[in-house]
Amino acid sequence: MWKCSVCQYITDAAEAPEVCPRCGPPKEKFVKLAEDKANLIKRARLSNGLHQKLHGILDEVEAIGNKGAEDNLDPLCVKIFAKARDDAKELKHWIDAEIEVHVNKGKWG
Repeated sequence: MWKCSVCQYITDAAEAPEVCPRCGPPKEKFVKLAEDKANLIKRARLSNGLHQKLHGILDEVEAIGNKGAEDNLDPLCVKIFAKARDDAKELKHWIDAEIEVHVNKGKWG
């Protein structure tokens, strides 16, 4: 696994590319990641992908909650939809924070 020292692009290739496909600098700007770092990134990809997928689902829950609360059929319905909306927002904040932790700990790429 190789990492561009300019833009942080990571490739799983056995050798560094001739130029960074993201930002263009030559092969010399790539650094080979230590095996433990590479394994951490590989392992974290599943969790990171699940976080992203859950975030997308929670976007939908938030939108449904908003629409249901605006419909205002009766107080209990509004309460349910408002709770779904608010809980979805809160969980999205948790996910955002966790992804930031993963990035800062090198568990992203």
